[in-house]
Amino acid sequence: MTYAVQVLDETTARPTPTPALRLDFEEETVTVRELIRRRVYEECTEYNAGQQQAFRGLVTPEAAEVVLNGEQVGKGPRLDWEKQYARAAEAFARNGLIVLIGDEQADDLEQMVTLRLGQPLEVTFLKLVPLVGG
Repeated sequence: MTYAVQVLDETTARPTPTPALRLDFEEETVTVRELIRRRVYEECTEYNAGQQQAFRGLVTPEAAEVVLNGEQVGKGPRLDWEKQYARAAEAFARNGLIVLIGDEQADDLEQMVTLRLGQPLEVTFLKLVPLVGG
């Protein structure tokens, strides 16, 4: 049996969630840490395989320039998914990234999430963008 998660992306600049990808799990319960890890792994794998011209992942790669106003970073070097995952977990820990399981905010990486058979669970990743100039 496969349990599906529909990953949605949202930012403070674009408050309408947009579908990012779908993740399939064999287990009925997973941690928030595993949701983030699998998401980052899938994004980096797709990018490294050349399926994306520009990386549109959960966190901006260190080698990439920070891009504002919807511009895209061009195809760059291969991404190390473990480094990207560490950056995403750190962003979650410092509240730079909020994970919503349905309508509930996850507050811990070890929080357990129960998945559903037959209907994908919506998980929204809300990236908080710091204000410039305070």
